Amino acid sequence: MIATEQEPKSLLSFDRERWKGWYESQPNEYDYWIEDIEGEIPPALNGTLFRNGPALFDINGQRLHHPFDGDGMVCAIAFDQGRVHFCNRFVRTEGYLKEQQSEKILYRGVFGTQKPGGLWANAFNIKLKNIANTHVVYWGGKLLAMWDAAEHYRLDPKTLETLGKDDRDGIWAKGDVSKTHYRIDPNCNQDGGAPCLVSFVIKLGILNCKITIHEQDPTGKLQRSYSHIVPGFAFMHDLVITPNYCIFVQNPMTFNPIPFFLGLKGAARCLKPKPNSPTRILVIPRHGKQPMQVLETQAGFTYHHVNAFEQGDRIYVDSIAYESEPLNKVEPGTDYRDIDFNTVPPGQLFRFTLNLADSTVQQQQLLERCCEFPAVHPHHVGRPYRYVYMGVAERPTGTAPLQAIAKLDLTTGEQQIWSAAPHGFVGEPIFVPHPDAKGEDHGWVLALVYDSSHHQSDVVILDGRDLNQGAIARLHLKHHIPYGLHGSWTPTVFN
Repeated sequence: MIATEQEPKSLLSFDRERWKGWYESQPNEYDYWIEDIEGEIPPALNGTLFRNGPALFDINGQRLHHPFDGDGMVCAIAFDQGRVHFCNRFVRTEGYLKEQQSEKILYRGVFGTQKPGGLWANAFNIKLKNIANTHVVYWGGKLLAMWDAAEHYRLDPKTLETLGKDDRDGIWAKGDVSKTHYRIDPNCNQDGGAPCLVSFVIKLGILNCKITIHEQDPTGKLQRSYSHIVPGFAFMHDLVITPNYCIFVQNPMTFNPIPFFLGLKGAARCLKPKPNSPTRILVIPRHGKQPMQVLETQAGFTYHHVNAFEQGDRIYVDSIAYESEPLNKVEPGTDYRDIDFNTVPPGQLFRFTLNLADSTVQQQQLLERCCEFPAVHPHHVGRPYRYVYMGVAERPTGTAPLQAIAKLDLTTGEQQIWSAAPHGFVGEPIFVPHPDAKGEDHGWVLALVYDSSHHQSDVVILDGRDLNQGAIARLHLKHHIPYGLHGSWTPTVFN
């Protein structure tokens, strides 16, 4: 029998009251060497894990409507010859500093947080706070904290001190909607095999949007930029690449800004499904001036992709897909921590096979279990690959918080699952290759895990070849880290 929200608590894999602790603010900033360790830290694991996510869910007791409206806090976990250093700091954006000084909510949130004072305090107040809470990357000598609707903020990679806004050497232009997701091509054909970072911005319009793709070399120098006009509203959060293409999934959504302007809704709640419209897949060549190709498939919703690769005249795109948009389920006047998970569609792993010759798309479900935050070996980005690591629900069907990490073998279909249930809740896994790797899965999976029984978080290290053996090491932090979003790894040690 599949557990549901109406069934006795004992049949659920998680305790809701314990889960709520993950969404308590963490206003404190720390800087220390981790000493409480179970197991052994692999001596070959050296580098820094950066991780970003909202960490303030209230301003002086005034609770935010949605966790994604919270101010961003970046954590740095530096592995250095068997020792590990932790520090965390809030990104000191202009809005963060003003609200901390005033001790009250001064800005409306994209996901529905309103200023105190009712309708008249919010109507026609469209200035959003840059919360810099979604992703973080170290590239070209810069550590950047990112959010989907504004410039990035640059941080000192050692101290996490906020250094100010960064337009990425002029790449970001006024009017662009900067996006937090990027892909690192490990072996760019156009750059003699050197790696490059591929990112994108969108300029929104009434009838169409303009998407611009930027490619930067390891020093941060811009190598290429190319733009395409996309008909309709372009709601896209992520991209995938192959050596020859950038691929985007255009979700069938419309945006009516009037309720936002009138102070009735947050901007995200003004998004609505576009009835009787397919999902569109945009295939953009990475070189030359070849036209963009648009393919259509059945309607659905995608935030995050796993990977893409080419084989012959086919492009394969693996994504976490939903039947409908999953985040706008928190109604005004309700507490997001009381959400009924039965009303939220599960994210599931799908493969889209694109045939550019006849403009057709085939879909295949690869995993039914609710999943999110996929990770692959960085050297296989844009190339054929075998293994994917994901955060997954403990129960095999339905929607529930992520409490386990799964490894899926795309060749054999074999699954390995490491579970933190019933008291643990997992964040995004990051795969770190072994420096002397002898296979695609030879490395480690790193994740922050919230231990609700102690209201503390652990840094968990798993063997990428065998999740079933359990954690190699658990590094117990002195405090909790709230629910987070994305992170990245650099082999440079910052401590």
